[in-house]
Amino acid sequence: MSQEFRPPNLALTTVGLSLATFMQVLDTTIANVSLPTIAGNLGVSVNQSTWVITSFAVSTAIALPLTGFLTRRFGEVKLFIWSTLLFSIASFLCGLAQSMPMLIAFRALQGAVAGPMYPITQSLLISIYPPAKRGMALALLAMVTVVAPIAGPILGGWITDNYSWPWIFFINVPIGIFASTVVANQMKGRVDVTMRPKMDYVGLITLIVGVGALQIVLDKGNDEDWFSSQFIVITTIVSVVALAVFLIWELTDKEPIVNLRLLRHHNFRTGTIALVLAYAAFFAIGLLVPQWLQRNIGYTSTWAGFAAAPLGILPVMLTFIVGKYAPRTDMRLLASCAFLVMGMTCFMRSEFFTQIDFLHVAGAQFIQGLGVALFFMPVTTILLSDLLPNEIAAGGGLATFLRTLGASFSASLTTFLWDHRAIVHHAQLTEHITAYDSSPQATLQAAGVTGQASNGLLEQLINQQAYQISFNEVFHMLGWVFLSLIVVVWMAKPPFSAKAGPGADH
Repeated sequence: MSQEFRPPNLALTTVGLSLATFMQVLDTTIANVSLPTIAGNLGVSVNQSTWVITSFAVSTAIALPLTGFLTRRFGEVKLFIWSTLLFSIASFLCGLAQSMPMLIAFRALQGAVAGPMYPITQSLLISIYPPAKRGMALALLAMVTVVAPIAGPILGGWITDNYSWPWIFFINVPIGIFASTVVANQMKGRVDVTMRPKMDYVGLITLIVGVGALQIVLDKGNDEDWFSSQFIVITTIVSVVALAVFLIWELTDKEPIVNLRLLRHHNFRTGTIALVLAYAAFFAIGLLVPQWLQRNIGYTSTWAGFAAAPLGILPVMLTFIVGKYAPRTDMRLLASCAFLVMGMTCFMRSEFFTQIDFLHVAGAQFIQGLGVALFFMPVTTILLSDLLPNEIAAGGGLATFLRTLGASFSASLTTFLWDHRAIVHHAQLTEHITAYDSSPQATLQAAGVTGQASNGLLEQLINQQAYQISFNEVFHMLGWVFLSLIVVVWMAKPPFSAKAGPGADH
């Protein structure tokens, strides 16, 4: 039986599975810093080039909840191998793209085949490890999930500066071929039970339209000034209607393409809420810190990457310790420690100021790494703990889908809050500087700045200060979000052990 299968070389199989996930998660961020170069080479504006990110995100979000259906149809091993190979082919085509429409189309294809890769890797790792070592497998996957997005911008910038942007996609080809070959060889003895489920066309179409439209609204909302744009209003209406039909249909259909009934499991429901909210807050930090460093503190994109990078140090160092000893601990306690540390670092950042030095920024990132090391594995273990063996792939897909949507909401909401509160503070600060108030002007004149230049510099300083106060407010709010999640995670009920098969834990 598949749940009792052990590959000939467990370490090599783990490397193959982890490499595929690393490659896929890396591609969510590797193109970000290369957008200006790509836009220049393909003759489009930087705004148009953001569709390189959006197209990948939309198609990944749509494909994720289909993991359960595709697993039942093709089997986990076959789905992993084909997803990884097709991802390599799509990456190669991205590198060959000669125009922006071609690149966007190939990125959409890349995102679509990437969808099942993470939840399938999660399910396969659980199935090949004995019960006592499953925590180790999940901790390793958590480390990959944390390190890859940090490595993405640094690696993407270095490749673009030293070679050319197509190589950010070409590097996936050998990795994908190696990972799929290793897993195909190691897992060929594993028997997957497949079936031919009825295709739920209504569910599929409403999912594509609803999630696609929602992702576009979230990605483009800030640029289009939200609901003052007719495009955003129409796209929002389309998304709401399609998702409402999707929810009603999926909850009443006998063979839904996305099994929303998995939310009947208490721990899956509680763990998914904690995962979505915590990841949304974590994603907000990852988005805001590099932007703030470049916009407010004057860092280059490379130095902003270096300042953010210490986040990955402790997750790498602690992975095997957490994986080995965590199963002996209450998962809720570990998750609570994670949220406490991440909340504390948010409160630390809420005290930052415009003259802050590199060590303080990097130090907060380093400390947050402890929270990250203790976060993914316990929360994932909690949400998978009361799923049936044949529901793990589908549950992983659904949880990852909701986590991805949560990150999209977070990206839009965080950017909006930061900008909006900065405008409010800008207005408040300028109220205190009037035509009759000569002291700021006098200070600048004493420094040798006069006339029009002094007005320009004064405006720049007020703007910088307004964004700094807004940054501090957002991080204060994020600190309280993390602390409130401690209450959520304690609603889960033990025992917490992911099941790889009937009786596998006995």
